[in-house]
Amino acid sequence: MIITELNCYPVKSLQGIALERAELTEHGLAHDRQWMLVNSDGCFVTQREVPALATIGVALDDSCLTLSHPGMPDLEVSLEAGLQPSGESVREVRVWKSDCRALDEGDEATAWLNDVLGPQGVSGLRLVRFAPDQRREVEHDYLHEGEPGRVHTAFADGYPVLITSEISLAALNRHLADKGETAVPMTRFRPNIVVSGAAQAFGERDWQTLSGPGYRLGVRKPCKRCKIITIDQSSGRIPSIKEPLRSLVELKTQPGWKGAFFGQNAIIESGVGATLKLGDELAISGI
Repeated sequence: MIITELNCYPVKSLQGIALERAELTEHGLAHDRQWMLVNSDGCFVTQREVPALATIGVALDDSCLTLSHPGMPDLEVSLEAGLQPSGESVREVRVWKSDCRALDEGDEATAWLNDVLGPQGVSGLRLVRFAPDQRREVEHDYLHEGEPGRVHTAFADGYPVLITSEISLAALNRHLADKGETAVPMTRFRPNIVVSGAAQAFGERDWQTLSGPGYRLGVRKPCKRCKIITIDQSSGRIPSIKEPLRSLVELKTQPGWKGAFFGQNAIIESGVGATLKLGDELAISGI
């Protein structure tokens, strides 16, 4: 089995960046979900509330984070400045049940977001960065002995890494086709790592670890999907309010679990500092 896609999403719920290689950090792929948008109460905002976030492009280099949108000048956010917070820039924010310290990226970013999202009736969102000294622990329920307190993430929903399989997407799309529905691309599921060569569709539910050159990922929890997978990740439009959520429920991809599941959440068991690359061969151990 090999890695066929590596994707980083620097800003939670904005467009991702396809990579050929990525450094593995304790938070997941380097820079993944290090930023997010919050409302006036400091609560995180995603495509669940604002589907148009899917239309905001993201680029990253050694000096700045760049956001882009058709018809707008780019917004450039200095990486170095973001790591030198003043007292006014530190904010308390919330992502799901986690309260975190974050660094506000300033009024210029808010003004830019207002210009982009104002036509959607959205205003006042702030761009914040995960504070470098912040630790956000992963929920303990699905971790193994010795892992609680050691495993943490940034602004991802719950886990450092999300893994999906090409054979599982093919099975989902066959099911959609049989119903006369349109196939969906892997972008709908916003994975960090996509693999090919798995033996069977949805077989990832039985994986325990994935080992690559110098690193090992521990598969810990199936990913329950929400309405974001109904959103076209290039246009922000919703072609079908029910698909592919309904089909995932019908397929019972995670037997014994209620809901729509696609992909698996994973932690870094070992290999922080290693580099993942397209074409890496992965060895699977099962339950």
